[in-house]
Amino acid sequence: MLREAVAEGRLDMEEFDERLGLAYKSRTQGELQVLVRDLPASAETAPMVLPGVRGSETSPTSWASRIGVPATSKGAFAFWGGFKRWGQWSVPRVFTSFAMWGGGEIDLREARFEEREVTIRCITIMGGIQVKVPNDLHVEVRGIGIMGGFDDKATGEGTPGSPRVTVTGFALMGGVGVDRKLRRAEKERLRGERRKEL
Repeated sequence: MLREAVAEGRLDMEEFDERLGLAYKSRTQGELQVLVRDLPASAETAPMVLPGVRGSETSPTSWASRIGVPATSKGAFAFWGGFKRWGQWSVPRVFTSFAMWGGGEIDLREARFEEREVTIRCITIMGGIQVKVPNDLHVEVRGIGIMGGFDDKATGEGTPGSPRVTVTGFALMGGVGVDRKLRRAEKERLRGERRKEL
């Protein structure tokens, strides 16, 4: 909506840059709505919400704004230690992670993507790597475990327009887990609904 507004002359470049910066820092849908409240919504930018459908909390247009962002990290390494990639980082076309006698966490719930199709390689030797993905992301897990485990609780289709993420690699006397987890904004929304019910 912000890009359309600047193209139509409803926002100047200074205001567009300010609002875009605030949008990337936003953690809830309410914070985002404040940024576009004074702009007319078109049919193309209006969010689609389909009750009961996995990932309905994210509109297809939100994926478009999260794909094509230059990568901020090409890989991660842990030896007797740990690593963590989370928040609004940008995933490259191929991301390689390695953990030996240590652990790592790769969180894609708020991530941006360099391309629509990405591969995440997880290699662990006597260590562990946890991959967290949102409910609306297309995921395929192809890793193997040798005297260890490559746990898949995430393979499945995402919403239309979502990136396609392939998680591959191997775990030798260690483990890799791939799980679907709610985004922070979704957790807050569900907590609010539970409070209302009480």
